[in-house]
Amino acid sequence: MKLALLILEDERPVREALRRDLVSFARHVRLEEAEDVPTALEVIEEIDAAGDRLALVMADHRLPGTSGVDFLIGLAADDRTATARKVLVTGQADQDDTIRAINEAGLDRYVAKPWQADALCELVRDQLTAFVVAAGVDPLPHLAVLDAERALAIVRERGDL
Repeated sequence: MKLALLILEDERPVREALRRDLVSFARHVRLEEAEDVPTALEVIEEIDAAGDRLALVMADHRLPGTSGVDFLIGLAADDRTATARKVLVTGQADQDDTIRAINEAGLDRYVAKPWQADALCELVRDQLTAFVVAAGVDPLPHLAVLDAERALAIVRERGDL
């Protein structure tokens, strides 16, 4: 079972920049992309069918059709994806949209465009670790992409070390 990270962004150059900045995770995490909500839902089906776990969604707010905030709210209501960490990566969400994302989708983080690559990687590592903790996933197979100190503390608490 692999952890999966979904990038939902309609602008190809932004999707490519996110993937490029997160390439260090690609050996250990399934990196998936979608340009709109229908495609994102198909990708989630593929992740689920493969027996992998959607651990993190990084969604833009302004998308064709359904907004990123509405998509994240839908994920929070679905048992398969409710534990996935949710990050809004946008430069265009207004305060009301952001409040809805926090209150209704359980938004975990907000990243403003443009982002700093190092800070983005640190945020992803933190969110993947938070997912593993909340979902009760064994952290050992995913240690390379987690906050090792926090993950090993969990293992010690369980008595596995």
